[in-house]
Amino acid sequence: MKSFLRPYFIFCLLLGFGLYAVYSQFGSRIVHPFTVYTFSFFALLTLLTYWLTAKLVQANAQNFMVAYFGSMVARLLLSLTLVLVYLFAGGGREGTGQWAFLGSFFLLYFLFTGFEVWSVLTNLRPFSKPGETTK
Repeated sequence: MKSFLRPYFIFCLLLGFGLYAVYSQFGSRIVHPFTVYTFSFFALLTLLTYWLTAKLVQANAQNFMVAYFGSMVARLLLSLTLVLVYLFAGGGREGTGQWAFLGSFFLLYFLFTGFEVWSVLTNLRPFSKPGETTK
């Protein structure tokens, strides 16, 4: 788990500083004020899905694909729920603010998902079947 946490926290710090820099330069026209909450949501969601995947793989290493794709489906459904809650709570009446929210949301969604895929791909060797070699 340490091989995931250190790069993850570095990724979160760099992404947070990047968002802060863009917000300080352009303000809420580009970065929605709820982006901080969306960032926190994805940061916790990534930790939760990684922990869930690790626990399921620890229980049975043969079920890595089921655990990983299950966590990706959970991420997708919870993310969709976040967007629907925002829109039904009045976010759709903000005019251009909804586009800033959706832009920030999808940017964070793809960055966090991309980091998770990268971390899984760099650590695939432990999940290889015994006896298989890679060239």
